[in-house]
Amino acid sequence: MSIQLPPGGVLIGLGADVIEVARIAKALERQGERFLARVFTEEEREYCFRMAYPHKHLAARFAAKEAVSKCFTTGIGASLGWRSVSVYHGSRNEPLVRLDPKGEALLKDVGATQVILTLSHTESVAMAVAALVRG
Repeated sequence: MSIQLPPGGVLIGLGADVIEVARIAKALERQGERFLARVFTEEEREYCFRMAYPHKHLAARFAAKEAVSKCFTTGIGASLGWRSVSVYHGSRNEPLVRLDPKGEALLKDVGATQVILTLSHTESVAMAVAALVRG
């Protein structure tokens, strides 16, 4: 993925995360619905469980949440919760980020106007790279 910044556009933050798909599968096995409800939005859960291998898609979204939190330099916690970041898909099936009010406030605080995201996964590993940009 190439990030095309508009003229005068600025990269504010960059974050990446990699996770083993088996880690998400084990968390789901141990904690079930409690894990899903704590970490993923309903929209994310619906999307992932429509797929043949939902664990890979859940893992990619877990990595996305971590990557976005790294962009903000907050990590997941009081300033930005797991469900503050929601991944959905645009018209070309590109991954997009929807932020809750906490996330929107952080976006404004750091001077960014959008989050750009890319995801990838194999049978065993999922990864995400996120960028905060202004302009």
